[in-house]
Amino acid sequence: MERLPKRLEAGWWQRIGWAVLALGSCGLLIWVPFLYAAIRRGRGSDWGAFATLVFYECVTLPWAAVRGDGAGDPFLGLVIVLTMLLTAGLLLFGYFDNPTPKQAGYGVAPVPPAPQGNPYLR
Repeated sequence: MERLPKRLEAGWWQRIGWAVLALGSCGLLIWVPFLYAAIRRGRGSDWGAFATLVFYECVTLPWAAVRGDGAGDPFLGLVIVLTMLLTAGLLLFGYFDNPTPKQAGYGVAPVPPAPQGNPYLR
């Protein structure tokens, strides 16, 4: 028996919430939505995205601490801004599955057909 792949459906409010978490923390919690998806779906690609963003945090935080004095590092700023924009776009438009559409008339009582006149006089 073939197993169907696990889906991770998210509406727009959930997608926006994850993106706000990632951007509102200035990129420090950028890995949290990907950990959530990896635990829920269990795909190797989800765990790879999570591991990549944890590695990103482990590299950029010491890099920012070492370059903390002076005018700053424009390349570090560019890396952080591009990563945050890419992650926000991915969370909003590409990472979660679209919700499955409901059937037409779901939850509505069926309507009987209108009478066509006397069936004996046709």
